[in-house]
Amino acid sequence: MSAVIKPSEFISVEDYLREELARQTKHELIDGHVYAMAGVSANHERIAGNVYRKFGDHLENSPCEPFGSDMKLRVKDNFFYPDVMVDCQFDESEPYYTETPVLIVEVLSRSTRKKDETLKFMTYINLPSVQEYVLIEQDIADVTVLRRREGWLPNHYFLGDGITFESIDLTLPVADIYRRVQNQDVAAFLSGEAEPLL
Repeated sequence: MSAVIKPSEFISVEDYLREELARQTKHELIDGHVYAMAGVSANHERIAGNVYRKFGDHLENSPCEPFGSDMKLRVKDNFFYPDVMVDCQFDESEPYYTETPVLIVEVLSRSTRKKDETLKFMTYINLPSVQEYVLIEQDIADVTVLRRREGWLPNHYFLGDGITFESIDLTLPVADIYRRVQNQDVAAFLSGEAEPLL
């Protein structure tokens, strides 16, 4: 989801949380400044929806649960809206945000790539609960998974591959993540014209 780079004047966490409940547009709070969130493309929504649905089905009888892009993530005094999160110890006393996700997913776009790969990456991995950070391209078929146990080194997965999300013990075909997505990689894969794996 794109952030409109028009930061507000510095506000407190308390003011942000109070005002955010009354706003129609979502905002992130970063270093005391509020950033409005822009809309997303159909492909972005398809990818996030596919991931959320697959996670939800898998976790139906688990203490872990997925959250979509309306749930805030708090990291110290910063608040973000990841596209998908999985939390296994949600604190019901704070119903509007979580601080304990084990898995975070962001769908990349041109406008969010830099923030997702730098600021958010460095912020998210400093949460002790986070075990995996997932970055999903929407214009090509490429899923990057970074895992704490591997020192946050990137692993890339493509159509024809399966991805194991270790934090929730789920293996998904990359094709399931890109179901209904409209891009050249998906079209070639569905037509059988994709390059064979080496």
